[in-house]
Amino acid sequence: MPKVLISDKMDPRAAQIFRERGVEVDEITGKTPDELAAMIGEYDGLAIRSSTKVTKAILEHATNLKVVGRAGIGVDNVDIPAASAKGVVVMNTPFGNSITTAEHAIALMFALARQLPEADASTQAGKWEKNRFMGVELTSKTLGLIGAGNIGSIVADRARGLKMKVVAFDPFLTPERAIEMGVEKVTLDELLARADFITLHTPLTDQTRNILSAENLAKTKKGVQIINCARGGLIDEAALKAGLDSGQIGGAALDVFVEEPAKASPLFGTPNFVSTPHLGASTTEAQVNVAIQVAEQMADFLMSGGVTNALNMPSLSAEEAPKLKPYMALAEKLGSLVGQLAHGSISGISVEVEGAAAALNPKPITGAVLAGFMRVHTDTVNMVNAPFLAKERGLDVREVRREREGDYHTLVRVTLKTDAGDRSVAGTLFGDQAPRLVELFGIKVEADLAGPMLYVVNEDAPGFIGRLGTTLGAAGVNIGTFHLGRRQAGGEAVLLLSVDEAVTADLLTQVRALPGVKTAMGLVF
Repeated sequence: MPKVLISDKMDPRAAQIFRERGVEVDEITGKTPDELAAMIGEYDGLAIRSSTKVTKAILEHATNLKVVGRAGIGVDNVDIPAASAKGVVVMNTPFGNSITTAEHAIALMFALARQLPEADASTQAGKWEKNRFMGVELTSKTLGLIGAGNIGSIVADRARGLKMKVVAFDPFLTPERAIEMGVEKVTLDELLARADFITLHTPLTDQTRNILSAENLAKTKKGVQIINCARGGLIDEAALKAGLDSGQIGGAALDVFVEEPAKASPLFGTPNFVSTPHLGASTTEAQVNVAIQVAEQMADFLMSGGVTNALNMPSLSAEEAPKLKPYMALAEKLGSLVGQLAHGSISGISVEVEGAAAALNPKPITGAVLAGFMRVHTDTVNMVNAPFLAKERGLDVREVRREREGDYHTLVRVTLKTDAGDRSVAGTLFGDQAPRLVELFGIKVEADLAGPMLYVVNEDAPGFIGRLGTTLGAAGVNIGTFHLGRRQAGGEAVLLLSVDEAVTADLLTQVRALPGVKTAMGLVF
């Protein structure tokens, strides 16, 4: 009988579910890291919330551990690379507290609109300053959503019930899904210029960090009110403080901060600023939901091998895994490539398998493509939940099998449908099962997709490669591999160069200044 330790306080229904499913369970909370390390060796599963830190040191003592289940979304308290190296599956429950978080955002919006915290403090101090607190109605105001996924869509639904107009910025939101949600899809600049209230519902990634920067806050409508119940780091807190002081920002409410616990934020004490201590998921219902879900997921894995919401493992059977593993590595790289190079509004993605690949289960391959593609914009996606997230955003995902062989014995092709036309990349597996790019936007080019890379589209002309090499050399950039393809002599050419260090903005500026360069981007794999 598998044995699970619940090491953080959790709704008692979690333990009940484990026992009903045939899993032995101990509820032992409040242990120190040393105490946890001493006892973890006897358990097959560890169910946690946010208090327990699953470190590399803990995992070294976890000789029997097979799965860690986090009752909630964030897994900052789990060393996922160490768990993966140990062969431990890490699961979370990404959708168990969506309603709770959305409702908290709406509550903070009301608090800002009617100055509730200040009015409460004033009234309880016996001042009765009725004329001081002149609020605004939410009806007919424009709410700007940055992020229109699961939580964002719930906020949109509630806001529409309040008779607000909702505009949304989300690179994955399709026009069809926007219509279904009853929102208007806009660019970020349009949202900043039009919104009376802005609420953020996006993960913290390299693309979203400081998405409300000083520059972007300056583009907002004067007096805008901003709510963040998503992740600290989405807003430049110093710039937000300056905006509140100047009056450009009419009010702000934060449930999350760059540093938590937030005990000495410069925002504290600022007029028209409201804060809560990361309460987005703190309701009885949400804690019950995530406890039930984590217990069900872990019990399924331990008793039958079923995998749900795993962050470091695809949904695979033991028989399929060895054959599919190299294809999934190829598929994830192709998905990441089109995700990094994509421009314009994205409406769909097609995954085509050809030759030997057509004989395999396409679902894990498609899941790997979607994970690579969407991971460019979100850090919580994995091969299990990527299809759900794509469907939620209205992406039309298609799988195509072609049993015939073309130029290669086996091939995976990924085609992105955008308002600028289709964009297609293709790859194969070489003899050692290593993934290799063989086609990029219709141009034949063979390249390994690994590490930091420089992508350049240029006019095919004599001397260009020399000028590029000179520029990279002067910048101290060492080239690892060099891959070149072109449509025709004198036409458009594509270069993919692996380099030893990440491509900097300064280097891109220099490369883009070279004669004949049409596009230059840094890529990461």
